[in-house]
Formats: sequence, structure tokens, C-alpha cells
Amino acid sequence: MRLEIYADPVCPWCLIGKALLDRALEAAPEHPFLVEWHPFQLNPEMPAEGMDRHRYLEAKFGGREGAMAAYGPVLEAAEAAGLALDFGAISRTPNTLDAHRLIHWAGLEGRQTPMVAALFRGYFQEGRDIGAPAVLADLSAEAGLDRDLVVRLLASEADRDDIRARDAGARARGIRAVPTFILAETYVMSGAQPTALWAQVIAETAGVTG
Repeated sequence: MRLEIYADPVCPWCLIGKALLDRALEAAPEHPFLVEWHPFQLNPEMPAEGMDRHRYLEAKFGGREGAMAAYGPVLEAAEAAGLALDFGAISRTPNTLDAHRLIHWAGLEGRQTPMVAALFRGYFQEGRDIGAPAVLADLSAEAGLDRDLVVRLLASEADRDDIRARDAGARARGIRAVPTFILAETYVMSGAQPTALWAQVIAETAGVTG
């Protein structure tokens, strides 16, 4: 049963949503889900080189106080999910087009979820610039991909238009925020969902597919 996840690796709620889902999947190793990650850029107009993090927060939230108000609930939810996020280590907000290309290539090798996990860890816990080709190449190797091949692909135009088209297709499909989960091409859930809800969904779908 397909579980499509629309996410962006710079979206903290996407990381939290993944952590909560992971708990349910780990508790039910015979779950029926085939997880697929799909691109959605929170900042599609971000310059290719990214933006200084402080400038980005100033522009988006109107300054430090606005950013603190916006990220307070994120930090609380992350802590509840057992995640330690280090926003202070993040110096740049990247354009994530190349990160999404990397997730796509990882999917071709059956390494999509490990690649997504590496990107989340690199950005939110290690403060790495996941818009930088060298950083992406290093993270790809950590996720089990061929680093040299990734370097060559990142230097090319491979799949750029495809990622942009898939992002546009998600918006045409009505997706406006991430994470968005679509189960069996029918049931849609938006936002980070509790582990208990995922456990219930797994139990119910296991009966359908069993």
C-alpha cells in the first residue's frame, strides 16, 4: 500500500512527522506501507545559493521575536518526539532543489528514506548547508549512494525540470503545506500526525491487505 509523503528537508514539521511515523513503523515491522517521498519546496523562489539564515528569518517573521514565536511550538513538538534540533547551528537557509534531486536519485536505488534521514540530520542537527554540492555529496555517501556519481549528477541539469514539474503537480493536486501524507492515493493527512494515529492506521490497513 503506497504511502506518499510530500516534504521538504528544511521543514522542521516534516522531520517531526517522520519521527512520529517511524516510531509506529518500527513497532509494526510487518506494516503494509510502501513509503515514497515526493518534492515540495517551501521556498521555491529561494536564490540558488541560498540565503543568510538571519536575513531569511528577518524577512519571513519580521525579526527575532517573530521567529521565536514561530519556532517555539516546533521546539516543543520536537522535544516531545525525542528530537534534539540545533537551530543555532544553521547559518544558511538553502534552496532545496538539489536536495530533492538527491532524494529522487536515492529512490532509484532503494535508499530514499535513508537519504531523507541524512538530509534532516545534516540540516537540523548538524547545521550543514544542504544546498552546497559538496555537503550533498557527503550526505549521499552517508546514505549509501555513490558519492562520485552524485557529484557528477549535481554538476549537471539532470532531473531539475522533473523535480520542478513534480512540485508544481503537487500544488495542482491541492497540496499547500508539508508534510502531507497520501495513503493509497485516496486518504490525505496534513501535518505531523501522532504515533498513536499511525498505529491505528497500520492496524486497520493490515486487516484490509491481509
